[in-house]
Amino acid sequence: MLSQSGPEWRPRKPLEEQTGWDEHAVFMDGLVEEGFILLGGPIPGRRVVHVVHAGSEEDVRATFARDPWSGTHLVVESIDPWTIRLDALGVLEARQRG
Repeated sequence: MLSQSGPEWRPRKPLEEQTGWDEHAVFMDGLVEEGFILLGGPIPGRRVVHVVHAGSEEDVRATFARDPWSGTHLVVESIDPWTIRLDALGVLEARQRG
């Protein structure tokens, strides 16, 4: 999923000083703990990428709609399915398990 900064995002403020940061952080940490968000972080152009594990685009939209920053600090730009063909993380995890 690709998101862009929303109308309440203040580019001169650090992430942790944005309004509603604490609530957003708790929400996102919960999605990581649930296994919904696999990877995420900012990219150039005031955008954010999240790799998620979901059954459908509707599931992704419904989940991120509950984010306290939805529509204010983050606006969904696109959601695209992804077939993973190369997975070094999976290989590394298998090696660690023995």
